[in-house]
Amino acid sequence: MSRVVVTGSADGLGHAAASTLLDEGHHVVVHVRGEHRRDAVAGLVARGAEVVVGDLGGPDGTRAVAEQLARVGRPDTVIQNAGVYTGSAILPVNVVAPYLLTALLERPARLVVLSSGMHTGGRPTLDGLDWSGRTGTASYSDSKLLVTTLAMAVARRWPDVLVNAVDPGWVPTRMGGPSAPDDLRLGHRTQEWLATSDDPEARTTGGYWYHQERRDPHPAVYDEAFQDELVATLERVTGVALAR
Repeated sequence: MSRVVVTGSADGLGHAAASTLLDEGHHVVVHVRGEHRRDAVAGLVARGAEVVVGDLGGPDGTRAVAEQLARVGRPDTVIQNAGVYTGSAILPVNVVAPYLLTALLERPARLVVLSSGMHTGGRPTLDGLDWSGRTGTASYSDSKLLVTTLAMAVARRWPDVLVNAVDPGWVPTRMGGPSAPDDLRLGHRTQEWLATSDDPEARTTGGYWYHQERRDPHPAVYDEAFQDELVATLERVTGVALAR
């Protein structure tokens, strides 16, 4: 069985994925942004999950999460699920935190990054972005285009790690709203499959997936020059280099 880290596990897709992985017998490490959210994962903890706590909206909180995870031990898989839809923290939570955790953690065997079909409406540019979150300079679509590009940059740099991005669909979570039309179960099944399955398709890398089917993302995602520009920018703003 695998040790799987799931960020943003208090509710929605992260909570559902953690629950299923526990059902399957995996060692799951869940994440909540503050001590006040521990109750949200109490049921998962009662079933054997471990918890790490930290606000991914800032580098200090993200580093604290990385330090706690280092004490837990090397993860087999990290599912980068945590995200926000609105507000000035979109870039820190949706892009900077996934980068920092990826750069700081001991390299896993697999990395799954949550994207969105909305990434196709994002702007493939880094000009004028405030990575600190003090001002809102990016949309949700922008952030998902950037984090999907980051995933493909990591897949190219780390050929020994299976790195994939997932569009979970528009599902009825707190973020998606109760009227969202997609199937919630299918929304988290692909993450679990990519995280732990020995199916040949699940053991591939550099893919963008929707309901266990590989799809074509925005063309900028596979632009190696854009990938390198993004990684260089994130290295500069965080002061942490991504190992090769």
